[in-house]
Formats: sequence, structure tokens, C-alpha cells
Amino acid sequence: MTTEHLTHFDATGQAHMVDVGAKAETHRIALATGSIRMKPETLALILSGTAKKGDVLGIARIAAIMASKRTSDLIPLCHPLALTRVAVEFETDEANASVHCKAQVETYGKTGVEMEALTAVQIGLLTIYDMCKAVDRGMVMSNIRVTEKHGGKSGDWSATS
Repeated sequence: MTTEHLTHFDATGQAHMVDVGAKAETHRIALATGSIRMKPETLALILSGTAKKGDVLGIARIAAIMASKRTSDLIPLCHPLALTRVAVEFETDEANASVHCKAQVETYGKTGVEMEALTAVQIGLLTIYDMCKAVDRGMVMSNIRVTEKHGGKSGDWSATS
């Protein structure tokens, strides 16, 4: 096995939760991003604040934050983490009829928060879809990815490096 092996499998190939007990607690940060593309009319509805279900981006922000805190309930081998900060931002892009989501998640702990950041982005975008699907079922979510991580044994990483 190479040094780049899959950590969620033991020597016999059985799935297991990674033992982080001996790892040092460090300040850990992860940033993730993603986008949802829609009809220009759908974005105009979001921007006007007149969507039938209410403040689309405000509700999506709350959903994203809530989801990040529940990641270990959704992904079987994720550790439950005490998050110290979750910040979610939405940027509207009228030229491309899109909404871009960015989530930054932080903790002081023994394992990283990349999954929590990714979960926040995905659920934020899914909430936008849910709130607007009555007028636009063709929305497309894309480019969901970790863009940065800081802390831990492996140190800092950036998608641009």
C-alpha cells in the first residue's frame, strides 16, 4: 500500500472510523465553494425577495449552517465535531444567472472540517433548489469543492497551490 492509502479501511479492507485519539488538537479551518445555475427569471425572483417561500438566501444560509453541524449524522464515518465557527456567504452572479456559495468552517480538534464545509455548501445550494423548484426545475449545482484547508498534521492546502 502506498503512503496515499484510503484511511477509512483497515488492513483487511473493512470500513472503519479512523482513530484520531493520538492526534494533537489544532485550529482547523476548511473553505468550500459551489454554485447553482438557474434561469435569469429565477435569479431575479431571488433578488427581489418575493419568492413564495420567503427569503431564499437567508433560509439557505441557516440550512447550510445547520447541516454543517449534522455532518456526522449524514456521512457514516465522519467524527462528530464541536464546531467553533461556521460562516456561509452567497454571491449572486446576474451575468451567469447563478448563485455562488462559500462556507468556512472552523474547530479546535483532532480532525479536519472539510466534510462539514462541503456539507454546508451542498445543503445551502439544495435549499435554494428546493425553494425555487416550483418555477425552475432545471437548476444545476456544480463546482462543489474544497478550496482551502488549514491546520492538522498535513498543514495548509489550497486548490490554487
